[in-house]
Amino acid sequence: MSTATTTPDALAQRLADSGLRSTPQREVVYDVLLKKRDHPTADEVFVRVKGELPTISLATVYNCLETLVQCDLVRAVNFERGPTRYCPNLRPHAHFHDEQSGATHDIDLPPILLEQVHAILPPDYDAKSVEIIFRGKASRPSNEHRVASSEHPAR
Repeated sequence: MSTATTTPDALAQRLADSGLRSTPQREVVYDVLLKKRDHPTADEVFVRVKGELPTISLATVYNCLETLVQCDLVRAVNFERGPTRYCPNLRPHAHFHDEQSGATHDIDLPPILLEQVHAILPPDYDAKSVEIIFRGKASRPSNEHRVASSEHPAR
C-alpha cells in the first residue's frame, strides 16, 4: 500500500496525478482525518470540518471522502451494516473493532504474516489488498492495548 501524504503540496500532487485539483474542502477534510486518527464516519468528519468551513455541506464532505478514497489517500473501512469509517493509515494493517465501545483501532501486521496470507491464494490469483478485521471487546482499558496507536503517523 502507499504511504500517507501529509503536506498540502503532496496532497495537491497526488490529486493532480489522478486528474483532480486540490480544493480547500478536500484539504480540510484530509487534514481532519490526519489530525485525529480515530476512524471517523462521514458525519463525524462533517462535524469536525464545520469548525473550519462553516458553510460546507454534508454532500461535499461525502464527495471529498470519496475522492480521497479513489486517489488512495484514505481507506474506507466497513463493519457489516455500520457506516463507512475512514482511515488515513495506508500501511498494511488490520483493524480491531470494539463492539462494546464502538472504537476502532489499527493493528500492525508483521510482514511475514502478510506474505503467508498472500501465499495461500491459488496460483492464478493476485490480491491487490487484504482486509483483516477483528471484532470483539477490550478486556483492559484501551491505553494498555498492544495495538498500533491511532496517533502514529503513516509511513
